Amino acid sequence: MFSKEIEFCAHEDYFAIKEDYPIPAKLNIPEWYKKLDHNVLNKTIKGCMPFLDTLTSGYLLKMPQDLHIRHNVDNKNEKGEIFKDSFQTFGLHGQTQILHAKYINLNSGIDTHPTKQVEGSPFIENNKNLPFYKILNPWTIKTPKGYSCLFVPPLNNADDRFSIISGIVDTDTFPNEINFPIIINGDKYPILETTIKKGTPYVQIIPFKRDSWKMMVKSRKQKEIQNSRLFYGLKLLNVYKEKYWNKKLWK
Repeated sequence: MFSKEIEFCAHEDYFAIKEDYPIPAKLNIPEWYKKLDHNVLNKTIKGCMPFLDTLTSGYLLKMPQDLHIRHNVDNKNEKGEIFKDSFQTFGLHGQTQILHAKYINLNSGIDTHPTKQVEGSPFIENNKNLPFYKILNPWTIKTPKGYSCLFVPPLNNADDRFSIISGIVDTDTFPNEINFPIIINGDKYPILETTIKKGTPYVQIIPFKRDSWKMMVKSRKQKEIQNSRLFYGLKLLNVYKEKYWNKKLWK
């Protein structure tokens, strides 16, 4: 039934830390969604299969350690000079800390990109014109030949303090770890001092097959539109789920 496999690989010592393993996205459905009631008299988004698919498709990476952020806050360095942001990793101790530093290149837990790399983009304003920090990911990701991965913030379930910059990687050929630049949600948090806890899901990974596509634009006759909407317009509870939706399997 499961004809395709996605591989997550890490150093053998880090591999022993099972709580850091990637997980299927379906294991992180938000509590507010679970509590919704969906019935004929009270239709809610819980009956919307396209929304459910966003929550359950693919896999999630989790923060490998606590990340403390002081963003757009006045800080002083050892010379007494004021600067505007600070990212620190903590919360790991002893052998775990050594593993992150030695094998995963997480001595600081982060790396940076200067703002000029995205000059003119809306990212800069949201990030308050500060450098873009990059979470260093300890996992390499391997997909079958011809398959790439889409990397996005957890769909309809993202942390409202920050998000990664989305990207696509040809994970069937790329052999190294993929790291993730992040943007602080400056519209909501112009000043932010917080800790992103270890284990927080921050990247959703959706594998897909690379195909070549050609766009076509066509017209439809009014009668054709009416016929296609006839069944869908009936007052049924789960029309899309029962007639059109295809179940997706992720393990």
